[in-house]
Amino acid sequence: MKKRSWFLGSMLAVSMILGACNSDDAGTESNSSDGGEKQPYVAIVSKGFQHQFWQAVKQGAEQAADEFDVKITFEGPETESQVDKQIEMLRAALDKKPDAIGFAALDSQAATPLLEEMKEKDIPVIAFDSGVDSEIPLATASTDNKAAAALAADKMAEFIGSEGKIAMIVHDQTSVTGVQRRDGFKEQIESKYPNIKIVDIQYGGGDHLKSTDLAKAIMSAHSDLKGIFGSNEGSAIGVVNAVQELNKSGDLVVVGFDSGKQQIDAIKDGLMAGAVTQNPVGIGYETVKAAVDAMNGKEVEKTIDTGFYWYDKDNMEEADIKAALYE
Repeated sequence: MKKRSWFLGSMLAVSMILGACNSDDAGTESNSSDGGEKQPYVAIVSKGFQHQFWQAVKQGAEQAADEFDVKITFEGPETESQVDKQIEMLRAALDKKPDAIGFAALDSQAATPLLEEMKEKDIPVIAFDSGVDSEIPLATASTDNKAAAALAADKMAEFIGSEGKIAMIVHDQTSVTGVQRRDGFKEQIESKYPNIKIVDIQYGGGDHLKSTDLAKAIMSAHSDLKGIFGSNEGSAIGVVNAVQELNKSGDLVVVGFDSGKQQIDAIKDGLMAGAVTQNPVGIGYETVKAAVDAMNGKEVEKTIDTGFYWYDKDNMEEADIKAALYE
């Protein structure tokens, strides 16, 4: 009987030890490393998830996570018009008590209360792709969107002989990227090309189906239209689809932004003149790297410029251009 009591007591002690070893702070996403310490956790909330651009950003974030030995999660809403859903994701990420947060805002002001909470909890915030109207993020890893869109405007002017009517399909007017790309393109045209007139600017939420309908409506209203600029992957593909559906191939110049297989194929097939590509893998990598530096008390650059390139069928096989394209 004493032997049985000793055995049961030993088993209970072992169970308690194992339970203690497997426990973690409630609500956290931290793992244990080989040394028994928690693996730092960076929660990343993106503007989207479905476009190839965001998958490339995720790839870069994962590369940095492996290099710096941190755990990450990467999520975003199905479409880039779901501001409320993104805020819900940000709330859920904050509730997991991460060591740092990466955030690409769909609405530059909607997340302000949550950003204030992150500051109160001393959680470093790194903005990426799209900044916010706040000084709370320690850094923003992004493309110089105004300069990139101005380059797209120069290319459009070149293709249409610096005169004629053009239009714009922009992904939104609430995010920093939407505003900067719209203004960068529009201001460049208005300041440098007096014989080019922008007859319409529409917002398709980055959705290719909605952007297709908007582009078709513009083309129907302006039979002498010479070109359309699509400000992101979904916008540009929508314009390409509209051109095909209305049999305008060869009659209308399409200039895009971002990359992805459909845009690359459209350029190869002559449906699109070219596009500006960002460096999405670099954006994801630099976001996680800045988060790790911030967690370790290192100073980070306020603005991390991740660069951009113009690509078309003549240069897309060049080494530096090809490295920035993604499918």
